[in-house]
Amino acid sequence: MTAPEHLTYLGHATVLLEVEGYRLITDPVLRNGATFLRRLPGAAAAGSVTDVDVAVVSHLHHDHLDLPSLRSLRPGATVVVPLGAARWLRAKRVDHEVVELAPGEQFRLGPLTVTATRAVHSGRREPFGPTALALGYLIEVGPALVYFAGDTDLFPGMGQLTPPGLLDVALLPVWGWGPNLGAGHLNPDRAAEAARLLGATYSVPIHWGTLAPIGMHRLRMSRMVDPPHEFAAAVAAGGIDTKVLVAQPGERVAFDA
Repeated sequence: MTAPEHLTYLGHATVLLEVEGYRLITDPVLRNGATFLRRLPGAAAAGSVTDVDVAVVSHLHHDHLDLPSLRSLRPGATVVVPLGAARWLRAKRVDHEVVELAPGEQFRLGPLTVTATRAVHSGRREPFGPTALALGYLIEVGPALVYFAGDTDLFPGMGQLTPPGLLDVALLPVWGWGPNLGAGHLNPDRAAEAARLLGATYSVPIHWGTLAPIGMHRLRMSRMVDPPHEFAAAVAAGGIDTKVLVAQPGERVAFDA
């Protein structure tokens, strides 16, 4: 198995992948907040991480598609978005190349291939914004294959996204941004089931420990710190054959050779 050289969990659903000289970022939220959410104290700021080749956006929710963060990416970066989002982004002055994908469609840049996958989640930008698809992505550079789930619940076919034994890293959401979790999300137990279906060599819990509503973001709530460890415990209890890497927001991790 081959994994990315490095992965930096920048918090929430924002992950920087570095492999074979390419830098790809997922759902970039690079500011200290988005709408009514604020970055938790201790969750490292990510504003300097703008020098990327590709950004993939899973859906239009404010905590996944942050317009100022997209505009801050270096000129020449490509933004990959779900079908139905490109025209709206251009109207909102996102001047980068914007590529729309539907499930099964691909974007290629040199040896980098991004394939859109199904996700079970609302794609509407509340309260009055447009609606587009919600997606996950398979990201392939050379021999490394990574699955970024975005926001999703379990769905039929998740276990068939890749042939058995080929997936190196699964980036799996395990919670959200508050004390409760709405429809279309994975909790730690369901994320462990997703890990079982996917069969990745490594599983990295994301979508936790970063953002909370104003007024709550300075409180140490158990839902802000426990989910990745509950996920790891569920994986162990289920005898699931994947190595869980729990990275704190802002932490850069290297994979085993």
